[in-house]
Amino acid sequence: MPHVITQACCGDASCVYACPVNCIHPTPDEPDFGISEMLYIDPSTCVDCGACVSACPVGAIVPGHRLPEEAARFADVNAGHYPDPAPTETRFPVRTDWRLPMAPIVKPAALGGATPDELRIAIVGSGPSAMYAADELLKHRQVRVTVYERLPEPFGLVRFGVAPDHLSTKTVTDLFNEIARHPNIQILLNTEIGRDVSLDELRSAHHAVLWAGGAPTDRPLQIPGVDREGVQSATSVVGWYNGHPDFAYAAPDLSAERAVVIGNGNVALDVARIFTADTDRLAPTTIDPTALAALRASNLREVVVVARRGPEHAAFTLPELIGLADGPARVWVDPAELSGVDATNIDDPTVAAKVNLLREISQRSKPAEPFIRLSFGLTPVEILGDGHASGVRFVKTGGDEESVIDAGLVLTAIGYRGRPVPGLPFDDEKGTVANVAGRVVENGEAIPGLYVTGWIKRGPTGFIGTNKTDSGETVANLLADAEAGALPRPGSAPVPA
Repeated sequence: MPHVITQACCGDASCVYACPVNCIHPTPDEPDFGISEMLYIDPSTCVDCGACVSACPVGAIVPGHRLPEEAARFADVNAGHYPDPAPTETRFPVRTDWRLPMAPIVKPAALGGATPDELRIAIVGSGPSAMYAADELLKHRQVRVTVYERLPEPFGLVRFGVAPDHLSTKTVTDLFNEIARHPNIQILLNTEIGRDVSLDELRSAHHAVLWAGGAPTDRPLQIPGVDREGVQSATSVVGWYNGHPDFAYAAPDLSAERAVVIGNGNVALDVARIFTADTDRLAPTTIDPTALAALRASNLREVVVVARRGPEHAAFTLPELIGLADGPARVWVDPAELSGVDATNIDDPTVAAKVNLLREISQRSKPAEPFIRLSFGLTPVEILGDGHASGVRFVKTGGDEESVIDAGLVLTAIGYRGRPVPGLPFDDEKGTVANVAGRVVENGEAIPGLYVTGWIKRGPTGFIGTNKTDSGETVANLLADAEAGALPRPGSAPVPA
């Protein structure tokens, strides 16, 4: 039987390079690995060799005959992205014009041109974009990488942002640990730029500084009442149950019977799932023990995840929805929420699959408490309450019909945003460090020796694997500058401890 992809991991594409028959693609009409929600295996072309399984860094690919029951739906999801073959035609012709994120780099003996014999690179941050960048840099023997991480543990979003029950996604840390074992890299934990060492000191001691600090703040929800007690960001809750030291005191008020999450991306669904999960199932995961104890005592009976737009515009990924629908979570959609939405009129197969699955969920009986309810087409206009939040007033998107959802806990989950980095030019409109293809720029001119990668470069988009594409571009430009002799020459003094 053919192999099946079961996760959103599109940006890495290691499986694509491993496949001998070119059967792994984004959707046929979306040939860009950098923006595709996930990749799909063409079952008529797959020869069942298994090369993709060992290549995948997060264990997302499974032989079709070994699919666990909760992932069985992915066989149809993969096949559904390829047209049925005509009697005399193959299901999907072999393509040669896919835009791969980056070509595999063969390890060279040394960089050429004007590159110094020892190229010292500082990377600020140790999340996925930083580690993928380090991996590319360390393919060149004269490169020495020092990673500066302000937290007591490395790997950023993978450690502190991925939901604790998504253990397969967290296995990418195995790859990052392998990178960290390279003899030419050191990772300095509990080291904050601006507190323990300045950016100027980093620049003086390295040929280049690559900033990979992410987008650590939330997009603000600008409506009356957001400053009431009982209102907080979903990001703070994610940090709380993952044991992020910045959010040790961000415990949500779980005394209410209903919570409202405004926004319906994957973070919103993650929080809703953790809030309503069987705590005995959470116990063996990486969840913070203090958070687990609080969830055991929770009074929540319902978590309503509210989106401004309709179900055909849902921000969550198809794999995330499948995980809710076919996993242990209890989820429901009011059938009225789907009125007027017909999947047969939707050209995008991923969107059509989401709508069909939402309709299937809506036909189920209302689940036992605590459960998740997905709601669509409501724009928040005010958080109600006298001091403490008591509910959210909404208006029908595109209309004037008002409604109120009572809730004692309100979470905002409308996206992340980068924050200014002292010493680096900031694009306030985009929420990123000003850059062109990873080169930091000021007034349109590249600043020698300064680079960015990850969310602080492109904005908070994509998945973990997307950072491989992003970091590959930045590193390629950094190395091109090294070979051209365009990097500043560092001083001989070491960076202060």
